[in-house]
Amino acid sequence: MNPIIGVTDFQRQFKRVFDTVVNERVPYILTRGSRPEVVMLPYDQFLNFEKVNEAGVLKRFDELLARMDAAQANIPDAELEADLKDATRAVRGTGA
Repeated sequence: MNPIIGVTDFQRQFKRVFDTVVNERVPYILTRGSRPEVVMLPYDQFLNFEKVNEAGVLKRFDELLARMDAAQANIPDAELEADLKDATRAVRGTGA
């Protein structure tokens, strides 16, 4: 379990907490009014989190595209193109 520290205590113990996160690689959860608000973690762990998060988003996007392809498999390309043009006109407010 990651250590939890309130904001006021964190302010008083900043250097110790900072050093613990950096040197011992221990993430801290910072709370305000007993609610978790921030996680302090080593920078390389943050970069790894960002990479994993991006990979997850890209995977979900790829799954969405596959579902869209499957849903549109029986619709002729000309009909899809006409629908896209109509939608573009509607969004731009250029009418029919």
